[in-house]
Amino acid sequence: MTADAEIRDLVNAAHMAPSSHNTQPWVFEVEGRRVRLLADRTRALPANDPDDRELTISCGAALLNLRAAAAAQGHGAQVALLPDADDPDLLAEVEIGPGTPETALAPLAPAIAARRTWRKPFDGTPVPADRVAQLQRAAQEEGAWLAPLEDPQLRESAAELVSEGDAAQWADPRWRRELAAWMHPRRDGEGLSLPWLAVPVAQLVVRSFDMGGGVAAHDAKLAEGSPLLAVLGTGADGTADWLRAGQALERVLLAGAADGVQASYLNQPVQVAHLRPKLQALAAQPGQPQILLRMGFPEDEVPAAPRRPLDAVLQG
Repeated sequence: MTADAEIRDLVNAAHMAPSSHNTQPWVFEVEGRRVRLLADRTRALPANDPDDRELTISCGAALLNLRAAAAAQGHGAQVALLPDADDPDLLAEVEIGPGTPETALAPLAPAIAARRTWRKPFDGTPVPADRVAQLQRAAQEEGAWLAPLEDPQLRESAAELVSEGDAAQWADPRWRRELAAWMHPRRDGEGLSLPWLAVPVAQLVVRSFDMGGGVAAHDAKLAEGSPLLAVLGTGADGTADWLRAGQALERVLLAGAADGVQASYLNQPVQVAHLRPKLQALAAQPGQPQILLRMGFPEDEVPAAPRRPLDAVLQG
């Protein structure tokens, strides 16, 4: 059975979610009005994400987009997380149509296309307190928490953790090789986009040289200079929690993008295991940190990250 145009539109919205290294680690199986979200572990990052935690968070973000797009079309979306204990790749099953639409999500759907990952410095405009509170509520709606690091000492400490994480990752040849392998020309529709002529040189440099010192200094400056630096976390740290974290992350990102606020990630203190408890202490929240976000107003427009063709991730 071929997915109808309406379901294809919903899956296309899900496919626009962010993912680590833009790996797009998801597959959608469609049967009638039922959409199954599966992890595509062929696109995993074993050096950067050995437990597939971020892979699962990325799939959670795709699930939130699917729910928001369904709500905007006036449809309910009945979601079952981890519906088959014998199939760990089946992360969620969504029945489109029954039930009441999630009206609070519908206004966020237009922001799916507007969301960007902004890796450069922001323009310096503070994120107003009422918007920060709105972002915190967005995370709470999905069973997560968002803890802004407002005190200068907390921000400085977080920046130091980012630097330490950069140094540890860049010192690992496996991590560098993995990063280089996901550097692609934009036309490939995946990965970290570079001009096609620059890709071979960039890959060689990244594979061959430990640039942790320079990257650490750059990222620390980004952290300390971000209008909003915040930790997103969950009460526990299992697969279902990672899916909740991904949905909370995307709800936060869409709520921000709807108001012109964009984000990027400084996840080194979560990815490097011995730094994670230190980040949790800075957040001063129960549970586990999942994402370190920097947010603010971008200085100009950037294109959306490339995507593989929809039929590459859609089955049925």
